[in-house]
Amino acid sequence: MKKLLLTFILAAFGVANVNAQDKQDIQFGIKGGLNFSSLYGEAEYFETVTSFNFGFIAEIPINGKFSFQPELLYSGQGSSGGGNTLDLSYLNLPLIGKYYVAKGFSLEAGPQIGYLSSAKLNGSSVTSNYERMEVGVNVGVGYKLDNGINFGVRYNFGLTNINDFNGRNGVLQFSVGYFF
Repeated sequence: MKKLLLTFILAAFGVANVNAQDKQDIQFGIKGGLNFSSLYGEAEYFETVTSFNFGFIAEIPINGKFSFQPELLYSGQGSSGGGNTLDLSYLNLPLIGKYYVAKGFSLEAGPQIGYLSSAKLNGSSVTSNYERMEVGVNVGVGYKLDNGINFGVRYNFGLTNINDFNGRNGVLQFSVGYFF
């Protein structure tokens, strides 16, 4: 997992350096929103829980239609069922490719690596029962206004099992952000 994280980070910096001559076009910002998450696979909890996400974003233009958007986000995730609630806290690094199909409107996709900072079942720590690293893939849409305000809807499909029940995260995210 450490090699995979290093590969993601190097890829992010590599793409950033490709467009070094256009540094004035790179935008930095913040975003936050709601998460609707559950586990899928052979997981024992399948009902959706609601939490939030927030963090930092950058958009690096590649050409007129394509951009690269690395992010660093806190993401509250988890699931419920059988009278139990599982709360998972992640620090996620999505590496999103954006394709602008019309002015301001983009299709988005890309890998994500996440680090589990805590896991609580009904308020009690169960972090040691879960994998610390998770890999997923994001797909979604976004809309960016000329004034820097942006909106997004994204789904994250977890690709790696996070526990002994072969559970994987599934997270629907709604966000609002602002590029400075």
